[in-house]
Amino acid sequence: MSQDRVDPGEVRFFSGSSHPKLAGDIAAYLGLPLESTLITRFSNDDLYIQLGASVRSRKVFIVQSLCAPVNDHLVELFMMLDIARSAGATEVHAIIPYFSFARSDKKDAPRISITARLVADLLQTSGATHVMTMMLHSPQVHGFFSVPTDPLSARPIFRHFFSQEDLSGTIVVSPDMGHAHSAARFARELGLPVIAGNKERISDTEVVISGLVKEQLQGCHRALLYDDEIATGGSMLETARYLVGLGVEEIAVACTHGVFTRDALSRLEAVPEISLIVASDTIPTPEDVPHPKLKVLSVAPIFAEAIKANYFRQSIGPLFAYSEDK
Repeated sequence: MSQDRVDPGEVRFFSGSSHPKLAGDIAAYLGLPLESTLITRFSNDDLYIQLGASVRSRKVFIVQSLCAPVNDHLVELFMMLDIARSAGATEVHAIIPYFSFARSDKKDAPRISITARLVADLLQTSGATHVMTMMLHSPQVHGFFSVPTDPLSARPIFRHFFSQEDLSGTIVVSPDMGHAHSAARFARELGLPVIAGNKERISDTEVVISGLVKEQLQGCHRALLYDDEIATGGSMLETARYLVGLGVEEIAVACTHGVFTRDALSRLEAVPEISLIVASDTIPTPEDVPHPKLKVLSVAPIFAEAIKANYFRQSIGPLFAYSEDK
Protein backbone atom coordinates (compact mmCIF):
# COMPACT_ATOMS: atom_id res chain seq x y z
CA MET A 1 0.00 0.00 0.00
CA SER A 2 1.45 3.39 -1.04
CA GLN A 3 2.22 5.72 1.85
CA ASP A 4 0.36 8.57 0.18
CA ARG A 5 -2.73 6.62 -0.86
CA VAL A 6 -5.88 6.24 1.20
CA ASP A 7 -6.55 2.57 1.96
CA PRO A 8 -9.88 1.66 0.27
CA GLY A 9 -10.32 -1.18 2.77
CA GLU A 10 -10.33 1.27 5.66
CA VAL A 11 -12.56 3.97 4.19
CA ARG A 12 -16.12 4.18 2.87
CA PHE A 13 -17.22 7.09 0.69
CA PHE A 14 -20.91 7.97 0.21
CA SER A 15 -22.97 10.77 -1.33
CA GLY A 16 -26.37 12.16 -0.52
CA SER A 17 -28.62 13.21 -3.39
CA SER A 18 -27.58 16.88 -3.49
CA HIS A 19 -24.32 16.67 -5.47
CA PRO A 20 -23.28 13.13 -6.46
CA LYS A 21 -21.01 14.42 -9.25
CA LEU A 22 -18.79 16.35 -6.85
CA ALA A 23 -18.76 13.38 -4.46
CA GLY A 24 -17.71 11.12 -7.32
CA ASP A 25 -14.97 13.53 -8.38
CA ILE A 26 -13.56 13.67 -4.83
CA ALA A 27 -13.65 9.89 -4.51
CA ALA A 28 -12.00 9.44 -7.93
CA TYR A 29 -9.22 11.89 -7.00
CA LEU A 30 -8.55 9.76 -3.91
CA GLY A 31 -8.73 6.51 -5.89
CA LEU A 32 -11.75 5.33 -3.91
CA PRO A 33 -15.07 3.90 -5.11
CA LEU A 34 -18.19 5.95 -4.45
CA GLU A 35 -20.43 3.47 -2.67
CA SER A 36 -24.12 3.31 -3.52
CA THR A 37 -26.81 4.91 -1.36
CA LEU A 38 -30.47 3.96 -1.58
CA ILE A 39 -32.69 7.00 -1.00
CA THR A 40 -36.44 6.68 -1.42
CA ARG A 41 -39.65 7.67 0.33
CA PHE A 42 -42.47 5.86 2.07
CA SER A 43 -46.07 6.57 1.05
CA ASN A 44 -46.36 9.14 3.87
CA ASP A 45 -43.34 11.06 2.44
CA ASP A 46 -40.92 9.90 5.16
CA LEU A 47 -37.38 9.34 3.88
CA TYR A 48 -35.89 5.85 3.70
CA ILE A 49 -32.11 5.61 3.36
CA GLN A 50 -29.78 2.64 3.26
CA LEU A 51 -26.01 2.76 2.81
CA GLY A 52 -24.89 0.28 0.17
CA ALA A 53 -21.73 -1.06 1.85
CA SER A 54 -20.64 -2.13 5.31
CA VAL A 55 -19.12 0.65 7.41
CA ARG A 56 -18.25 -1.35 10.54
CA SER A 57 -14.87 -0.34 12.00
CA ARG A 58 -14.24 1.98 9.04
CA LYS A 59 -13.78 5.69 8.46
CA VAL A 60 -16.87 7.00 6.70
CA PHE A 61 -17.04 10.14 4.53
CA ILE A 62 -20.47 11.47 3.54
CA VAL A 63 -20.71 14.28 0.96
CA GLN A 64 -23.82 16.42 1.03
CA SER A 65 -24.09 20.04 -0.10
CA LEU A 66 -26.91 22.00 1.53
CA CYS A 67 -28.41 23.38 -1.67
CA ALA A 68 -32.08 23.39 -2.71
CA PRO A 69 -34.17 21.68 -1.47
CA VAL A 70 -32.07 22.53 1.57
CA ASN A 71 -34.22 21.02 4.29
CA ASP A 72 -34.61 17.68 2.48
CA HIS A 73 -30.87 17.47 1.94
CA LEU A 74 -30.20 18.37 5.56
CA VAL A 75 -32.46 15.58 6.87
CA GLU A 76 -30.80 13.16 4.42
CA LEU A 77 -27.44 14.12 5.89
CA PHE A 78 -28.64 13.67 9.48
CA MET A 79 -29.97 10.22 8.63
CA MET A 80 -26.81 9.12 6.81
CA LEU A 81 -24.62 10.26 9.71
CA ASP A 82 -26.85 8.39 12.16
CA ILE A 83 -26.77 5.25 10.00
CA ALA A 84 -22.96 5.28 9.87
CA ARG A 85 -22.61 5.80 13.61
CA SER A 86 -25.21 3.13 14.46
CA ALA A 87 -23.56 0.65 12.06
CA GLY A 88 -20.24 0.81 13.88
CA ALA A 89 -18.14 3.33 11.93
CA THR A 90 -15.03 4.41 13.85
CA GLU A 91 -15.13 7.94 12.35
CA VAL A 92 -17.97 9.78 10.62
CA HIS A 93 -16.93 12.75 8.48
CA ALA A 94 -19.59 15.15 7.19
CA ILE A 95 -18.27 16.77 3.99
CA ILE A 96 -20.54 19.78 3.39
CA PRO A 97 -19.27 21.82 0.42
CA TYR A 98 -21.98 24.48 0.88
CA PHE A 99 -23.20 25.09 4.42
CA SER A 100 -26.15 27.32 3.55
CA PHE A 101 -27.21 27.96 7.14
CA ALA A 102 -23.97 29.86 7.77
CA ARG A 103 -25.84 33.04 6.80
CA SER A 104 -27.93 32.69 9.97
CA ASP A 105 -25.02 33.57 12.26
CA LYS A 106 -26.46 36.16 14.65
CA LYS A 107 -29.64 37.22 16.40
CA ASP A 108 -30.41 40.48 14.60
CA ALA A 109 -34.17 40.43 15.23
CA PRO A 110 -36.29 39.31 18.19
CA ARG A 111 -37.53 35.72 18.47
CA ILE A 112 -35.39 34.19 15.71
CA SER A 113 -33.06 31.20 15.64
CA ILE A 114 -29.31 31.37 15.16
CA THR A 115 -29.75 28.45 12.80
CA ALA A 116 -26.07 27.95 11.97
CA ARG A 117 -25.40 27.07 15.61
CA LEU A 118 -28.49 24.87 15.80
CA VAL A 119 -27.51 22.87 12.70
CA ALA A 120 -23.93 22.55 13.99
CA ASP A 121 -25.28 21.01 17.21
CA LEU A 122 -27.58 18.66 15.28
CA LEU A 123 -24.71 17.42 13.08
CA GLN A 124 -22.88 16.31 16.20
CA THR A 125 -26.05 14.80 17.68
CA SER A 126 -26.56 12.85 14.43
CA GLY A 127 -23.14 11.26 14.69
CA ALA A 128 -20.60 13.48 12.91
CA THR A 129 -17.17 13.23 14.51
CA HIS A 130 -15.68 15.75 12.07
CA VAL A 131 -17.03 18.36 9.65
CA MET A 132 -15.38 19.70 6.51
CA THR A 133 -16.92 22.57 4.58
CA MET A 134 -15.91 25.45 2.34
CA MET A 135 -15.85 29.21 2.92
CA LEU A 136 -18.35 29.86 5.70
CA HIS A 137 -20.31 33.10 5.36
CA SER A 138 -18.58 34.53 8.43
CA PRO A 139 -15.60 33.31 10.49
CA GLN A 140 -17.56 33.15 13.76
CA VAL A 141 -19.68 30.26 12.42
CA HIS A 142 -16.60 28.06 12.79
CA GLY A 143 -16.94 28.51 16.55
CA PHE A 144 -20.49 27.11 16.55
CA PHE A 145 -19.20 23.56 16.00
CA SER A 146 -18.28 21.37 18.96
CA VAL A 147 -16.61 18.71 16.80
CA PRO A 148 -13.38 19.36 14.85
CA THR A 149 -14.34 21.43 11.79
CA ASP A 150 -12.28 22.44 8.78
CA PRO A 151 -13.58 25.41 6.73
CA LEU A 152 -11.59 25.22 3.50
CA SER A 153 -10.92 27.92 0.93
CA ALA A 154 -11.48 27.88 -2.83
CA ARG A 155 -8.84 30.60 -3.26
CA PRO A 156 -6.24 28.20 -4.71
CA ILE A 157 -8.40 27.35 -7.73
CA PHE A 158 -9.40 30.99 -8.27
CA ARG A 159 -5.78 32.09 -7.96
CA HIS A 160 -4.68 29.47 -10.50
CA PHE A 161 -7.44 30.45 -12.94
CA PHE A 162 -7.02 34.22 -12.79
CA SER A 163 -3.21 34.09 -12.77
CA GLN A 164 -3.50 32.85 -16.37
CA GLU A 165 -5.71 35.79 -17.36
CA ASP A 166 -4.60 39.27 -18.45
CA LEU A 167 -4.97 41.25 -15.21
CA SER A 168 -3.40 44.51 -16.33
CA GLY A 169 -5.36 47.48 -15.03
CA THR A 170 -7.42 45.25 -12.72
CA ILE A 171 -8.52 45.95 -9.15
CA VAL A 172 -10.17 43.44 -6.79
CA VAL A 173 -13.43 44.71 -5.32
CA SER A 174 -15.33 43.33 -2.33
CA PRO A 175 -18.97 44.46 -2.32
CA ASP A 176 -19.07 44.14 1.45
CA MET A 177 -16.68 45.25 4.20
CA GLY A 178 -17.45 41.98 5.98
CA HIS A 179 -15.53 40.09 3.30
CA ALA A 180 -12.80 42.68 2.78
CA HIS A 181 -10.16 40.52 4.52
CA SER A 182 -10.86 37.56 2.22
CA ALA A 183 -10.75 39.82 -0.84
CA ALA A 184 -7.49 41.37 0.40
CA ARG A 185 -5.88 37.93 0.77
CA PHE A 186 -6.99 37.04 -2.76
CA ALA A 187 -5.76 40.34 -4.21
CA ARG A 188 -2.40 39.96 -2.47
CA GLU A 189 -1.92 36.51 -3.99
CA LEU A 190 -2.54 37.98 -7.46
CA GLY A 191 -0.48 41.11 -6.83
CA LEU A 192 -3.48 43.39 -7.35
CA PRO A 193 -4.88 46.38 -5.46
CA VAL A 194 -8.12 45.94 -3.52
CA ILE A 195 -11.03 48.10 -2.35
CA ALA A 196 -14.25 47.33 -0.49
CA GLY A 197 -17.68 48.92 -0.57
CA ASN A 198 -20.26 49.41 2.14
CA LYS A 199 -23.30 47.21 1.64
CA GLU A 200 -26.66 47.93 3.23
CA ARG A 201 -29.22 45.17 2.75
CA ILE A 202 -32.75 46.51 2.26
CA SER A 203 -34.37 43.13 1.60
CA ASP A 204 -33.45 39.64 0.40
CA THR A 205 -33.19 40.96 -3.16
CA GLU A 206 -32.33 44.65 -2.74
CA VAL A 207 -29.06 46.16 -1.53
CA VAL A 208 -27.44 49.59 -1.59
CA ILE A 209 -23.69 49.93 -2.24
CA SER A 210 -21.75 53.01 -1.20
CA GLY A 211 -18.25 54.05 -0.21
CA LEU A 212 -16.50 53.53 -3.54
CA VAL A 213 -14.98 56.64 -5.14
CA LYS A 214 -13.32 57.25 -8.49
CA GLU A 215 -9.95 58.12 -6.93
CA GLN A 216 -9.68 54.57 -5.59
CA LEU A 217 -9.83 53.24 -9.15
CA GLN A 218 -6.99 55.37 -10.52
CA GLY A 219 -5.19 53.44 -13.26
CA CYS A 220 -7.72 50.60 -13.18
CA HIS A 221 -10.25 50.07 -15.97
CA ARG A 222 -11.10 46.48 -14.98
CA ALA A 223 -12.65 45.14 -11.79
CA LEU A 224 -12.70 41.65 -10.32
CA LEU A 225 -15.69 41.38 -7.97
CA TYR A 226 -14.94 38.75 -5.34
CA ASP A 227 -17.42 37.39 -2.78
CA ASP A 228 -18.20 34.19 -0.92
CA GLU A 229 -21.68 33.65 -2.35
CA ILE A 230 -24.06 34.85 -5.06
CA ALA A 231 -27.71 34.07 -4.41
CA THR A 232 -30.07 36.55 -6.05
CA GLY A 233 -27.13 38.52 -7.44
CA GLY A 234 -28.34 41.79 -5.93
CA SER A 235 -25.00 42.71 -4.36
CA MET A 236 -23.00 41.97 -7.50
CA LEU A 237 -25.44 43.73 -9.81
CA GLU A 238 -25.55 46.86 -7.66
CA THR A 239 -21.76 46.91 -7.26
CA ALA A 240 -21.26 46.42 -11.00
CA ARG A 241 -23.66 49.29 -11.75
CA TYR A 242 -21.81 51.49 -9.27
CA LEU A 243 -18.39 50.66 -10.77
CA VAL A 244 -19.56 51.27 -14.34
CA GLY A 245 -20.74 54.67 -13.18
CA LEU A 246 -17.21 55.34 -11.94
CA GLY A 247 -15.72 54.48 -15.33
CA VAL A 248 -14.87 50.77 -15.06
CA GLU A 249 -15.03 49.24 -18.55
CA GLU A 250 -14.85 45.49 -17.87
CA ILE A 251 -15.90 43.36 -14.90
CA ALA A 252 -15.23 39.76 -13.89
CA VAL A 253 -17.31 38.23 -11.11
CA ALA A 254 -16.02 35.43 -8.86
CA CYS A 255 -17.70 33.61 -5.99
CA THR A 256 -17.17 30.38 -4.07
CA HIS A 257 -20.85 29.42 -3.85
CA GLY A 258 -22.89 30.02 -7.00
CA VAL A 259 -26.42 29.65 -5.64
CA PHE A 260 -27.89 31.74 -8.50
CA THR A 261 -31.55 31.96 -7.52
CA ARG A 262 -34.27 34.03 -9.24
CA ASP A 263 -32.52 34.19 -12.64
CA ALA A 264 -29.41 35.70 -11.06
CA LEU A 265 -27.12 34.24 -13.75
CA SER A 266 -29.20 35.61 -16.61
CA ARG A 267 -29.38 39.04 -15.01
CA LEU A 268 -25.62 39.14 -14.43
CA GLU A 269 -24.92 38.01 -17.99
CA ALA A 270 -27.23 40.76 -19.27
CA VAL A 271 -24.82 43.42 -17.98
CA PRO A 272 -22.60 44.24 -21.01
CA GLU A 273 -19.58 45.16 -18.88
CA ILE A 274 -19.61 41.78 -17.10
CA SER A 275 -17.48 39.57 -19.34
CA LEU A 276 -16.92 36.59 -17.03
CA ILE A 277 -18.64 34.86 -14.10
CA VAL A 278 -16.53 32.31 -12.22
CA ALA A 279 -17.90 30.01 -9.50
CA SER A 280 -16.79 26.80 -7.86
CA ASP A 281 -18.85 23.62 -8.01
CA THR A 282 -19.84 23.48 -4.31
CA ILE A 283 -23.38 23.68 -5.73
CA PRO A 284 -24.51 21.87 -8.92
CA THR A 285 -24.51 24.16 -11.94
CA PRO A 286 -27.88 24.78 -13.61
CA GLU A 287 -27.91 22.88 -16.89
CA ASP A 288 -31.32 23.77 -18.30
CA VAL A 289 -30.14 27.02 -19.93
CA PRO A 290 -26.69 27.66 -21.48
CA HIS A 291 -24.68 30.40 -19.76
CA PRO A 292 -21.83 31.48 -22.06
CA LYS A 293 -20.19 33.79 -19.52
CA LEU A 294 -20.10 31.19 -16.73
CA LYS A 295 -16.94 29.25 -15.86
CA VAL A 296 -17.19 26.57 -13.15
CA LEU A 297 -14.05 25.44 -11.29
CA SER A 298 -13.92 22.17 -9.39
CA VAL A 299 -13.16 22.10 -5.66
CA ALA A 300 -12.82 18.29 -5.71
CA PRO A 301 -8.99 18.44 -5.50
CA ILE A 302 -9.15 20.78 -2.49
CA PHE A 303 -11.54 18.52 -0.56
CA ALA A 304 -9.59 15.43 -1.61
CA GLU A 305 -6.26 16.87 -0.46
CA ALA A 306 -7.82 17.96 2.86
CA ILE A 307 -9.32 14.49 3.35
CA LYS A 308 -5.95 12.92 2.56
CA ALA A 309 -4.17 15.24 5.00
CA ASN A 310 -6.74 14.37 7.67
CA TYR A 311 -6.34 10.65 6.97
CA PHE A 312 -2.54 10.82 7.30
CA ARG A 313 -2.73 13.16 10.34
CA GLN A 314 -1.12 16.05 8.52
CA SER A 315 -1.79 19.79 8.71
CA ILE A 316 -4.33 21.31 6.32
CA GLY A 317 -3.09 24.83 7.03
CA PRO A 318 -2.57 25.88 3.39
CA LEU A 319 -6.17 24.87 2.55
CA PHE A 320 -7.72 26.62 5.54
CA ALA A 321 -10.19 29.40 4.67
CA TYR A 322 -8.63 32.06 6.86
CA SER A 323 -4.95 31.22 6.46
CA GLU A 324 -2.39 33.56 5.00
CA ASP A 325 -0.44 31.94 2.15
CA LYS A 326 3.30 32.38 2.67
